[in-house]
Amino acid sequence: MNFWDYSVWEFLLQIGFLLIIMLVANTLRRKIPFLRKSLLPTAVIGGFLALAIKSAGVFESGFINNDIMEIITYHTLALGFISITLKTSKEKITKEQNVDIFNSGIITVATYLLQAVIGLGLTLLLSYTLFPNLFKASGLLLPLGFGQGSGQAYNFGNIYEGYGFTEGASFGLSIAAVGFIFACVGGVIYLNIMRKKGKIQNIKSATQHYVSEEIESPNEIPLTEAVDKFSIQVAFVCLVYVLTYLFMKGVTYIIELGVLGDFGYKTLKPLIWGFNFVFGTLFAIIVKLILKKLQKRGLMKRVYINNFMLNRIGGFMFDLMIIAGICAIDIKQLSTLWIPLTILSFAGGFSTFYYLRYLCNKLFPKYPIQAFMSLYGMLTGTTSTGMVLLREIDPNFETPAASNLVLQSFYAILFGFPMMLLLGYAPLGTKETWITFDAVILFFVIMNILLFRKYIFKGKNNQS
Repeated sequence: MNFWDYSVWEFLLQIGFLLIIMLVANTLRRKIPFLRKSLLPTAVIGGFLALAIKSAGVFESGFINNDIMEIITYHTLALGFISITLKTSKEKITKEQNVDIFNSGIITVATYLLQAVIGLGLTLLLSYTLFPNLFKASGLLLPLGFGQGSGQAYNFGNIYEGYGFTEGASFGLSIAAVGFIFACVGGVIYLNIMRKKGKIQNIKSATQHYVSEEIESPNEIPLTEAVDKFSIQVAFVCLVYVLTYLFMKGVTYIIELGVLGDFGYKTLKPLIWGFNFVFGTLFAIIVKLILKKLQKRGLMKRVYINNFMLNRIGGFMFDLMIIAGICAIDIKQLSTLWIPLTILSFAGGFSTFYYLRYLCNKLFPKYPIQAFMSLYGMLTGTTSTGMVLLREIDPNFETPAASNLVLQSFYAILFGFPMMLLLGYAPLGTKETWITFDAVILFFVIMNILLFRKYIFKGKNNQS
């Protein structure tokens, strides 16, 4: 291998291409009023721009490597979650705030389930009527694309390709891309409607506000010493990801011994590697707890974790994930799926909108619009999208909506992970898809009972 061989340069050139496109997209967003007012993240604009360049064949064939785009999407999802999870928190949560955080986590899971019910219901209906060749379990990519973004949409779209859904990855990534449009464009339209009705006063652009963020906390290691502080943050993120890989590899080794039979090979193994971000999050929590213990016992004198830098790492990873995910869409593969894709996306977008608006009015009466904008942005885009929409009406994060959005993830993982095991069960066959459909309906009902427990059990207590 020579230094001038393309294989030596390819991976870095692909990342360089994405970042150059992001710079161009950022310029377009700043200079074009429509794009600026739409609140579409720069990474989303860049993703569509990269997709257009790829589809138009501007560069020689093969310059944009789809395999590398998919690999970037897969890994940046986990690395972003690890970075955010490693951050330390000093906030004390009141009982009332904890109830709101708990409700936010349940709302997140309930919305995933609503999207799953609608997605599966529609793909089952379409597969028995207009599109007999449609992969019946493909509707589950709706909650993954809308609710969890391009990373998870790609992960499970790719897994479903192993079950015969040859367009799985592109289908999932396309749903995620449409979700961003619903989040940003739909969110801005709603904000303007609320302003005209007089329910929101003095909306100012989020680009005009800056939320103060602590750059360095007391007793941290110096910015530069024997090693740069940023290098330490990257090292911790990589340490967690290596531990995640070793754990998944160990579980896979046990599965390949055959102790779990076909369930292990066909269902559990793809799920383990598809949920790399969940295991990354868990190991980040473990590492963070170990560091705290070492500090309490005096074995570690200085603070090594820096929230400001971890935020920057997480932001970079999510931006790269979004632009690579949209660029990885294969337009040609979707030529026969535009109608199902459009039906699923619009049904998912509108149902998410009205369901969340109803819940937020009921459960967050003190700040219903702020709660709605943050949750709607997250459950059609990403957490960052939710924050951008929230800053339009709550620029200084004076309501609890921002902290609800960040802290609800523990409850969402706790209640959502067992149900997400169905993602690996549904594609096994038609019977399994129908069982999954029935299960998500049941779980959706249970989550709504949890959400309205106050009204349900209060009514029973009054009757007794």
